[in-house]
Amino acid sequence: MEIVQIFNNNVVLTTDQEKNEIVVMGKGIGFQKKKGDRIDSKLIDKKFILTENVAQSIFPDIYHQLSEDEIDVVIEIISMAEEKLNVEFQSNLYIALADHIHYTLERTKQVLPLTNPLNYEVRKYYPEEYKVGKAALELIEKRLGISLYKDEASSLALHFVTGQKEGYLISQTVKVTEIVHNILNIVRIYFGTNFDEESISYARFLTHVQYFAHRVVFGEQKGTTDSFLYEQVQKSYPETFECVLRIKQFIETTYDFEMGEDEQVYLTIHIERILKNE
Repeated sequence: MEIVQIFNNNVVLTTDQEKNEIVVMGKGIGFQKKKGDRIDSKLIDKKFILTENVAQSIFPDIYHQLSEDEIDVVIEIISMAEEKLNVEFQSNLYIALADHIHYTLERTKQVLPLTNPLNYEVRKYYPEEYKVGKAALELIEKRLGISLYKDEASSLALHFVTGQKEGYLISQTVKVTEIVHNILNIVRIYFGTNFDEESISYARFLTHVQYFAHRVVFGEQKGTTDSFLYEQVQKSYPETFECVLRIKQFIETTYDFEMGEDEQVYLTIHIERILKNE
């Protein structure tokens, strides 16, 4: 294999016999090399094919924006994450993570930190990925001397989740997380309060919302409940029921999923229990 393009001492671009573009990584693999030089196969630690046109065009653009230290940090973070999580990532993670880290570093230098609205949910549902995200922040600070905002641990964790192979199922899991987050936000904003997340009633409510979000994502409808119970709940808890109707409208508008009467009853009862505890 001959070098087509050098990104830094440890990352180069080459092609195979079928003219596929291949990114090759290894310590010192591009050191004091130039285009056309042969690649020392003994130095190769990892390689992957840029199979899609988007990847072929974006990868060079992104990696030319990164400093050599940034490129090294991205590779080190992905290697650490694969080892700690015992997974193999898709090659697109090298594009997504590099772009995210570079953009985050630029924002941090300009004192423009962004919070991650899914921070709590990521910590709760993906604790191992979150731990690696925190380790990645420490690595960035150690290697680049820049301390990123703490929410970036969850942002990096989401990259580790979506970058894993079997990405379809993982992407559905992320969508479930987003639905749960949005429903909790609707309830918080409607009642203008933060609930005791350590209470049993909140834990039960959260579990129920998670199951409901799963049904929304996978299109699993349930049967209707007793009409008398539906009417009683509507009359007994009018304010809470109105909140549930807002959730219903959000779910139907955003995800094209019709919330049944049984779900409206269950959510109303769960939310009412939390309110009474508060």
